[in-house]
Amino acid sequence: MAAAAAPLPERKTQRDVGFALGIVAILGILFLPIPALIIDVGLALSIALSVLILMVALWIEKPLEFSSFPTVLLIATLLRLALGIATTRLILANGDAGVDAAGHVIQGFSQFVMSGDFVIGLVVFAILITVNFLVITKGATRIAEVGARFTLDAIPGKQMAIDADLSAGLIDDKEAQRRRRELEEESAFFGSMDGASKFVRGEAIASLITIAVNIFGGIIIGVTRHGMPLSQAADVFTKLSVGDGLVSQIPALIVSLAAGLLVSKGGTRGTAEQAVLGQLGAYPRALFVAAGLMLMFAVMPGLPFVPFTALSVLMGVVAYLIPRRIAARQAAAASVAQAEEQKRLVEARDRDAVKDSLKTAEVELRLGKHLATQMLSAHGELGHRVAKMRRKFAREYGFVVPDIKLVESPATPPKCYQICIHGTVVASQALRPGETMIVVGDGPLPGMPGEEVREPAFGMRAVWVPEAYAVEARREGFSPIDGHSAMLTHLSEVIRNNLAQLLSYKDMRMLLDRLDPEYKRLLDDICPSHISYSSLQAVLKLLLTERVSIRNLSLILEAIAEVAPQARRSEQIAEHVRMRIAQQICGDLAENGVLSVLRLGNRWDYSLHQALKRDAKGDVIELDIDPRLVEQFGTEAAEALQDRMKLTHGFVVVAAPEVRSYVRMIIERLFPAIPVLSHVEIARGVEIKSLGTIS
Repeated sequence: MAAAAAPLPERKTQRDVGFALGIVAILGILFLPIPALIIDVGLALSIALSVLILMVALWIEKPLEFSSFPTVLLIATLLRLALGIATTRLILANGDAGVDAAGHVIQGFSQFVMSGDFVIGLVVFAILITVNFLVITKGATRIAEVGARFTLDAIPGKQMAIDADLSAGLIDDKEAQRRRRELEEESAFFGSMDGASKFVRGEAIASLITIAVNIFGGIIIGVTRHGMPLSQAADVFTKLSVGDGLVSQIPALIVSLAAGLLVSKGGTRGTAEQAVLGQLGAYPRALFVAAGLMLMFAVMPGLPFVPFTALSVLMGVVAYLIPRRIAARQAAAASVAQAEEQKRLVEARDRDAVKDSLKTAEVELRLGKHLATQMLSAHGELGHRVAKMRRKFAREYGFVVPDIKLVESPATPPKCYQICIHGTVVASQALRPGETMIVVGDGPLPGMPGEEVREPAFGMRAVWVPEAYAVEARREGFSPIDGHSAMLTHLSEVIRNNLAQLLSYKDMRMLLDRLDPEYKRLLDDICPSHISYSSLQAVLKLLLTERVSIRNLSLILEAIAEVAPQARRSEQIAEHVRMRIAQQICGDLAENGVLSVLRLGNRWDYSLHQALKRDAKGDVIELDIDPRLVEQFGTEAAEALQDRMKLTHGFVVVAAPEVRSYVRMIIERLFPAIPVLSHVEIARGVEIKSLGTIS
């Protein structure tokens, strides 16, 4: 395999060297005298390259597929300028030899396009320059400039949408990186196109100067150096110069047209044929009107009958056939919709059955009437995003979260939604259609009208502002969040807080059934002789309560097997498991390999240890502490945690192993998402950053 793959770098190196030699050859044309035969080959190559660029611009699906266009345009422009200098050298040096002095390509253009008359050539050249410089290139430059400006303005919003989808679990890290890379390429492409159009404008000016130098310089050289009569010198050198200008301007016009097609494509997907003909032919009445107008021109005296009649008949036939194609598509779509409606009715009857009424959805998102109506068209997208969220939870926590049921609830306020766990409403919030949420936290409020609220997922300060101010908010440095993303983020956080309730006995048995045969034998050794399956489920629930992933189920079973013969209480077993999977816990909580910790002060360490009650074996059975001390500890912990949260969000509280669970019970009522670890749960090799103490 290695031997087969070895030639690839060699071929790549050869291609790189060949490309570099081609650029050097173009630069050599600028300074070295080139024979007329090579000039003919170069001019033919310039025309072929311009046609190739135009065809690629016609057939690409989106502009970014031709992201190398600015570089290609620069190379093509440099080639034409180099050939123009080479032909100027030949025209001035050998112009006395006749119209074939600069090669047969220029001779052919001077004879065929100009019909042998340099006045015709001058007129055609002037028209080409005008069309290229004032029409195509100027319009393409303006489109590229505006496209670059709006693309740069839209970058913050698009980045926020990518981050929101990533946090909601709709996309993974690789997809987020791909979208960010595409966003960077898009901004760089339109920025490059803004400057690339200047190449063609500059070349048009250079062509005017070159043709003037060729004409006047050639006449002077022909008369003074070669003894040609003034009329003959003017005729020969003007034909050669105008032919040279036409040979360079026709490829330039084609490339300018390709640039215009590329930047004017905008957000339209598909080839140019699909974008143009598909939309022009979508309105048969417009074609009928155009056909009638062509027919009227055909019967008018003085105008040719055949071309206008042919166009009228063609447009009429197309306009007649289009509605039938549309009707056929609509009939097919109607049949599909009817089948889906029948399926929906059958499902509705099943849902209304008595046996289904006894079932309670484990996770349910109830939408008010107004929200349900608004999201009806996007219901499929909402369901798709929810499915991605479930996949993210499965990868992160090691078990499949139950289906999230989306329903319209008459009992829910019209503009509100409710999140239910096992049929109980655990969270509800109102959304505001037509407005976006700006989370400000402890920062300043945006300078635009809005109502201050609390963000539903984390309780931070936020402001609802109309969507019309979204662009202005981004300019001020804020990140507006649409209602869908805010609702899904809230749903995600509620699920995280209720992971233990969502791990059913059935889910646990499914996880155990997927174990390797060796671990199934280990499970048979400890269940039910040392620990029951319900106790095993209780241990897993205790881990999930504190957002500890159970994805490494084999390691968890090994840790349970170590301690189950000696410990009977699920809490003791769970603490031992946490110590054994400390590497996983610290890895999930550390940021860039650094674990930020906030420790208990000496006073609270001593007070909590003094309050521990033990049994005859010395095991801790309860925490007997004065409620006033609990209240005081909660107050001091809240102040310390809030101060650290202003500086960083990723940190943990560290306590002694025997009091860790009790500290967690106090802190989770204030800050449910802040982890509490014991000293033995900090894995070896993890870099610790101390944030101070709670004291």
